[in-house]
Amino acid sequence: MSHFVSSGARLDRLPMSRFHWKILGLISAGACLDAFDIYLAGGVSAAMLKAGFSTLQLNALFVSSGFFGMVIGAGLSGYLGDRFGRRSSYQFNLALFGVMSFVAAFAPNIHWLIGARFIMGIGLGAELVVAAGTLCEFIPPGYRGRWISLLGLIVNSGLVVATSVGYLVIPHLGWRWMFGIAGIGAVIVWALRHRMPESPRWLESVGRTQEAEQTVSAIEAEVARGKGIVLPECPRTQNLVVPRVPLSALFRRGMIGRTLTAALTAIAVNVAVYGFVAWLPTFFVHEGRDVVTSLGFTTLMSLGAPFGAVLGYLTADRLGRAKGLVLFCIVTIVLGFVYPQMTLNAAIAVVGFTLASCIFGVVTLGLFGYVPELFPTALRLRGTGVAGVCGRIASMLTSYAAVILFAQWGLFGVLGMVAGILLLLVIAVVTLGVDANQFSLEDVSPDEEGAANGLSLNHQGAAR
Repeated sequence: MSHFVSSGARLDRLPMSRFHWKILGLISAGACLDAFDIYLAGGVSAAMLKAGFSTLQLNALFVSSGFFGMVIGAGLSGYLGDRFGRRSSYQFNLALFGVMSFVAAFAPNIHWLIGARFIMGIGLGAELVVAAGTLCEFIPPGYRGRWISLLGLIVNSGLVVATSVGYLVIPHLGWRWMFGIAGIGAVIVWALRHRMPESPRWLESVGRTQEAEQTVSAIEAEVARGKGIVLPECPRTQNLVVPRVPLSALFRRGMIGRTLTAALTAIAVNVAVYGFVAWLPTFFVHEGRDVVTSLGFTTLMSLGAPFGAVLGYLTADRLGRAKGLVLFCIVTIVLGFVYPQMTLNAAIAVVGFTLASCIFGVVTLGLFGYVPELFPTALRLRGTGVAGVCGRIASMLTSYAAVILFAQWGLFGVLGMVAGILLLLVIAVVTLGVDANQFSLEDVSPDEEGAANGLSLNHQGAAR
């Protein structure tokens, strides 16, 4: 019997079971809480302004402080996750977010709330980086695309949940309760996550082979017991132990193309969401439609967020993450130039919903699937974190760019910006030629042992 743990190969041969649903539930619950908190900012800002707790200028600082915290959180979580483990990182992130949610709920003034929001943002920016990277390390290749789409479905639903809860809670209980609800949810998820194992792939990669063996053996026993079967022999042996890989490896030969493509993916997602979707109510009102009609269109298009994840679920394992990403980008570009020409309400609603669905299809396949699969285990969260930092910075700058472009060229200008970034992403994905669809993570990972001196693919057949 080989002395190698072969955790990746052993996890990849497992049938889908209750264990995998538990992992999905624990990871996505925290990610959905973060999405909920991101989207509650709009309703809270309006309520604070009406109550005289804040001003328009301070509201802008409140929102931007959260985004600035997300930039730091995305980078910090990558370091923590690769250095100290996935479990340590996501528990720290969620604890930070939960504690500061309660501080925000009892903030005596807007200045305290802005400070709390900044620290909450660190936890917010970190959670999605860790969530996608951790989930893909547990799910077998044949199902990974669909399961990351399920994660996307739950996270994208945070918009609908936040809007619905805010509609019921803010008018009757006040805006502070929104932060209280987020804090209570964070405490519950944090406690439940103590049952979640550390990633055996990560444990083995850093040389903690005994822990990796114990963890993967416990997972195998749980799956076999739950399914009532005897597991087949592991088809291959692998040594996943690698020397410590520096952050600079992300920017060296064999890896820099992946890093740049991942960063461009995150930038494109944030430009599309924060440059177009988030500004829809303003665009509609500016074009002369009344507020009620504007909110009706916006609500309908917001349903494109979960539906986009459904589209991702249907295509992720059939087309693959790379091909699906390219497809949704191209359809988004085409609809982006068709949409401003619509004049009838029915056409605006149908084309707008389809456009939003495709944008969130890009979000699902790009952020949750394609990006974390580009990096080897030793660099996965740092690579995803670097991409996340770029995406968060883009989200901060995009709002200003959208205002300028809309003032000069109307909706065509804004959609032209989105289309241009998506076209660059299509070129990058096609040029890179890497797709992890139906492959083990190790099959499409660069050689981690050579990370410090330049990287090359382990299995060329997985990169085409």
